[in-house]
Amino acid sequence: MMLPTSEKPGSTERLPSEYTIKIAVSGAYGKMGGLLIENILKSNGLQLTAAIVANIDKGKNLNIGSTPILGVKDIDACLEKLKPDVLLDFTTASASVENVKAAARNRVNIVIGTTGFTGEQQSDIERTIKEADIAAVISPNFSIGVHVFWGLLGRVAGLLPDYDIEIIEAHHNRKKDAPSGTAVKASELLSKTAGGKSFIYGRHGLSPRQKEIGIHAVRGGDIAGDHTVLFAGVGERLEIKHLAHSRQAFASGAILAARWVAKAPGGVYSMKDVLGI
Repeated sequence: MMLPTSEKPGSTERLPSEYTIKIAVSGAYGKMGGLLIENILKSNGLQLTAAIVANIDKGKNLNIGSTPILGVKDIDACLEKLKPDVLLDFTTASASVENVKAAARNRVNIVIGTTGFTGEQQSDIERTIKEADIAAVISPNFSIGVHVFWGLLGRVAGLLPDYDIEIIEAHHNRKKDAPSGTAVKASELLSKTAGGKSFIYGRHGLSPRQKEIGIHAVRGGDIAGDHTVLFAGVGERLEIKHLAHSRQAFASGAILAARWVAKAPGGVYSMKDVLGI
C-alpha cells in the first residue's frame, strides 16, 4: 500500500499514529539485520512483515515469533503476498541488485545500506528504481553524524587547498569490502573540492607523496566504524573524526529512512533528503 505523497522530501515527521508501516528485512540474519529487526519490533507504528535470509536453516534461529522467515529465492513471492511498504536491504552487492529488481517488480519502496557496489551495479540499481517509479534511499552510511562529517569535509578542504589529505578508516574483522563505503564517499567529496585529486590505497615500497588522497583501511576486533580525515600542512595538522560507538547509530538512521521512504514519491534519494540537509 502506497501512502499519499503530500509531504515534501526532507520531512522527518512520523506517519499518522493510526497507520502501521509494514517492513520486510533482507539480510535478517546478519548483525545489522538483527539489530534492525530489534528496532522495528520495539518501535511504534512499525510492523515486521518478513525476515529474508540467505541461509534458511540459520534463519530459523531468529526469535521473531510468528513472523515469516523466508529464503532469498522466495523474495518475489514474499513481496507479492505480504505487500510490505518498505524493504530494508543490508546484504551483499550482488544480492542487493537482485533484491532491488524484486522490489521494483512488486512496487515496494526500499532502503539500501549495502556497500561495495561496482559502478555498473550502482547504475543498474538506479535505473531499475527509476523505471519502476518506486522510492529508494541509498546510503553507504545511515549515521546522522556521518552526514554532518561529510558536510564538514568539503568546507575544510576548500579552506586548506594546499594541505595533504589522508583518510584512515577502521572496522570489525568481518567486514568484507575495503575501503568502506563511507571512506569512498569522503574521498569523492574531498577530490571534488580539491580539484580532482587521484587516490592511492595504502602505500608500499617506494611511494613518494604526490598530489593524491591516501586511503587506508584497518580491520580488527569488533570496531563498529571509525573514520578520520587528516589535513596535514607545514607545522600543523587538522583531523576530522567520526567514531561509531555501536551499530545502533546506523540502525537508528535506517529506521528513520524507512519511515520517510514509505511516503516518498518515486525516485532515488540519499540520507540528505531524509534529514532535509
